[in-house]
Amino acid sequence: MNTQRKKYIAPIIITIFIALYYLIAAMLFYDYNDLPFIIKIAVFVVPSVIIIVMMVMVLFERFKEIKKGDDDDLSKY
Repeated sequence: MNTQRKKYIAPIIITIFIALYYLIAAMLFYDYNDLPFIIKIAVFVVPSVIIIVMMVMVLFERFKEIKKGDDDDLSKY
């Protein structure tokens, strides 16, 4: 396997696991019956969707860093 491709695997796996975590958490908390529908959406679903979208955005930023060759981006600071 190409070494460039190996660098893509970890960010993809981490993004998938975090997205699944928030998706499952949203589904579990959404099942809480004592709250009105709009509150369930506003409190459980919307924040989870926002976090998942942000994780995907960070994933694409990481892809750009890998393409540029910024393996050790912490060395900049």
